[in-house]
Amino acid sequence: MKSSLILLLYTLVFSSALVLTPIAAKCQSADSAPADTIASNSNNDLIIKRLPFQPNPKRAGLYSAILPGVGQFYNRQYWKIPVIYAGLAVAGYYFVDNLNNYQAFRKAYIGRINNPYPTDKYVNIYTQDQLQQLQNDYNKFLNLTVLFTGVGYTLQVLEAITGAHLKNFDISRDISLNVQPVVYPKALGIGLAVTLK
Repeated sequence: MKSSLILLLYTLVFSSALVLTPIAAKCQSADSAPADTIASNSNNDLIIKRLPFQPNPKRAGLYSAILPGVGQFYNRQYWKIPVIYAGLAVAGYYFVDNLNNYQAFRKAYIGRINNPYPTDKYVNIYTQDQLQQLQNDYNKFLNLTVLFTGVGYTLQVLEAITGAHLKNFDISRDISLNVQPVVYPKALGIGLAVTLK
């Protein structure tokens, strides 16, 4: 138990160092102009405009695959991180609970098979057939917990990728439609151009 906790802490520290090192390197390089600025020269006045932050979807997906929630942190969607870790906590609770029940009923069932005078804590509560059924049920619950945890892990990676793609998606109310005729210079016929703003 202690070694697995140390391994988990080491993984968290190492993963965060991998994620934060490139970000810190970008912040420290002051030699070049920032990538998220535009310099425009109007009326001989230099105007610098900051572009909105646009995360890289591949990087966000990689970060979330290494450590759940880091891709959402990279996308600056901080409110999603507690939701992800709450889901991981629930999955961990059900995994441990189902594993403990499965092992307890399996041990009692094997004890009933090998011993004609059982001394387990389920004597006079469950028969041998009921213990076998409970063992099989908790084995099924354990497998479903692992399956749903894997699906949830995959969904949070896909959510980080989708969140990076849609970070600056225009959701304004102006969805006007412009329809105008188009004449092609090297072909016969008339086309119709539709422009959505």
